[in-house]
Amino acid sequence: MYQPIKLSDEIFYVGVNDRRTNLFENMWPLPRGVAYNSYLINDDKIALIDTVEIGQVEKFIKKIQSIIGDKKIDYLIINHMEPDHAGSISIIRNLYPEIQIVGNKKTLPMIEGFFGFNDHLLEIKEGDELDLGNHKLQFYMAPMVHWPETMVTYESTQKILFSADAFGSFGTLDGAIFDDEMDFSYFHDEMRRYYSNIVGKYGSPVQKALEKLGGLDINIIASAHGPVIRKHIEEVIDLYHQWSRFETEEGVVIAYASMYGNTEEMVEVTARVLAEEGIKNIRIYDVSKTHSSFIISDIFKFKGVVLASPTYNNGLHPNMEALVNKLQHMGVKNHYLGILGSFTWAGTATKRLQEFGESLKWEIIDQPVEEKHALKQTKYEECRILGKHLADKLKNDSK
Repeated sequence: MYQPIKLSDEIFYVGVNDRRTNLFENMWPLPRGVAYNSYLINDDKIALIDTVEIGQVEKFIKKIQSIIGDKKIDYLIINHMEPDHAGSISIIRNLYPEIQIVGNKKTLPMIEGFFGFNDHLLEIKEGDELDLGNHKLQFYMAPMVHWPETMVTYESTQKILFSADAFGSFGTLDGAIFDDEMDFSYFHDEMRRYYSNIVGKYGSPVQKALEKLGGLDINIIASAHGPVIRKHIEEVIDLYHQWSRFETEEGVVIAYASMYGNTEEMVEVTARVLAEEGIKNIRIYDVSKTHSSFIISDIFKFKGVVLASPTYNNGLHPNMEALVNKLQHMGVKNHYLGILGSFTWAGTATKRLQEFGESLKWEIIDQPVEEKHALKQTKYEECRILGKHLADKLKNDSK
């Protein structure tokens, strides 16, 4: 028997933890797992807000039934149609055949497309209200945060924002469900990694959504992933403002590929100068060992970036190529870029990295430093100069 977890007297957390899945969306590593959050309002009319990934449905159903027993669910609110939230729709519908599935005009065709039914659907529009008895639900569209049908649901009695993927995080909820029950800073990195890799491309729609929701009085943010937030509301909203505007801190992310150590040596020289010049936050990543999601997350945090690659088959090292392609696809803005490269017979890596930086309108520091064969004194000094100039840029920004 489950002990109900209450957001209020009649609103319950019925989410589940997933510690078995290795890759979120079959792309992003989950070293700390992930939570699929769903919420149940037990009022005159009973409403379920989102479902969970279908592999976790048994635990999910048990939690629901421990609260409402054999009563029926009247409404299923679908804020977002990705399978980690909507995957159990068919099972819920089979258990509660009279349930009305609530979504907007972009949601409902997806329900038919994924699940093959088009009855017992209730279309709602921006600002519509659904009366459950003691609780009133209002709906606000949040397109491209991060799918076109995404919306959020606001419960006006307890002032709870059910925010879909917005304000979500990787990581399971290990006993503590609410942010004030835990060391919330433990989730900072995973919240940023979630935002930067899942939502990060859509900074402008996020800004529009934040502006739209700015007038709501919010006591709790109940996201579809990660902690339920009731203490750090201003903090997480401020973080979303920063990330969606590509605002950064002083620091440098150095991402490199190196087959035999020559390019890595150039990285070490540059990093040492950055430290000598007072840059405290330096993160060095080998793109062949560290998944790009962790690198991208830190690029969203720190202003300075150094990319280093040998020429490989007349182009970039494949793992560096994959990283810059993702950054280009996301349209990441507002960074300083230093470029390092090495080659044996024909050098093209630094040219490709320069084209990448120019495509995103990043400010390129000095000329790229490219060495033929092993690192020699002249290029050693150029690495040091590049590191100093990048440090100067960052420190001037901080004044």
